Amino acid sequence: MIQAKGMAAMAAKQALVPYSFERREPKEHDVVIDIKYCGICHSDIHMTREEWGGGSPFPMVPGHEIAGVVRAVGSKVTKHKIGDHVGVGCLVDSCAECAHCKQDLEQYCVEGQTGTYGAMERDGSAVTQGGYSNVIVVKDDFVLQIPKALPLDKAAPLLCAGITLYSPLNHWNAGPGKKIAIMGLGGLGHMGVKIARAMGAEVTVLSHSENKREDAMKLGAHHFLVAKTQDVFQQNASKFDLIINTVSSADIDMTSYFNLLKLDGTMVSVGAPEKPLSINVFPLIMMRRSYAGSAIGGIKETQEMLNFCAKHNITPEIEVINPSQVNEAYERVLKSDVRYRFVLDMGKI
Repeated sequence: MIQAKGMAAMAAKQALVPYSFERREPKEHDVVIDIKYCGICHSDIHMTREEWGGGSPFPMVPGHEIAGVVRAVGSKVTKHKIGDHVGVGCLVDSCAECAHCKQDLEQYCVEGQTGTYGAMERDGSAVTQGGYSNVIVVKDDFVLQIPKALPLDKAAPLLCAGITLYSPLNHWNAGPGKKIAIMGLGGLGHMGVKIARAMGAEVTVLSHSENKREDAMKLGAHHFLVAKTQDVFQQNASKFDLIINTVSSADIDMTSYFNLLKLDGTMVSVGAPEKPLSINVFPLIMMRRSYAGSAIGGIKETQEMLNFCAKHNITPEIEVINPSQVNEAYERVLKSDVRYRFVLDMGKI
């Protein structure tokens, strides 16, 4: 077994504390990764506080935005070698046999994909533990190559925040001639602005306050709208081809936002509120609009995203902190007091 140390929630809603545990002995298709950096995702907070429902396994080591260096590889690993810069995102296994997996859509595995933490290994041997730790053992098919142009600390959030925005923008064909709106300018939203701009779309940020206008424009947005009054919604009615909703709040007037879509326009939710949304279907019916969801991306698409970001010099805006500061960071995330993603320096665990 491989000895590991990290930060864990020992029970729901408890502060994270230092935690020593064991990783599995590497198998022939496994890659052992020394974790250098791990991003903090809002879903880590939801999971450690059981805000998406009960039954989560504890102790829980969160973290699915992992960047590191290969320490060792199994005897049948051919895609990775010792010293490679690599990443691990939100999933570490899938059935590999269903129709979705065979289309490189492992995130939608019919049998259920295996999450990087808080999930049972497919052989039932252990519960997965995540990237708030110094080392991880992962099946080679779920390890991503991080291009040399991407610094490891800035590459880490791409493994969730980056792919979460890249996948719907890619699927719904964001590009030249398309008007795209990003709801919310946070850890997810700021990546949406950068990626949509690089794809060639006309990008608008929809925000509830004026205080991020300057940031939005610096990040690449063409327009910034404070979406608080009916005047703003009326003046921009039927304007957008695609809206990506990154907001993790159920207290949204969805009708007003649906009305911002063109005929056949689509709103895609990637933020995950802990409470159900209330939806009036009439603005969807009357303009043949669509409301959809999107979850990260498969391994092939995630590698494509990393290569795209390296080519276009796209990296997240980050604040690097020590693992001992994780509980403070959680509270700051909840107050939107970070521009725009915390990254843990796991070399200081």
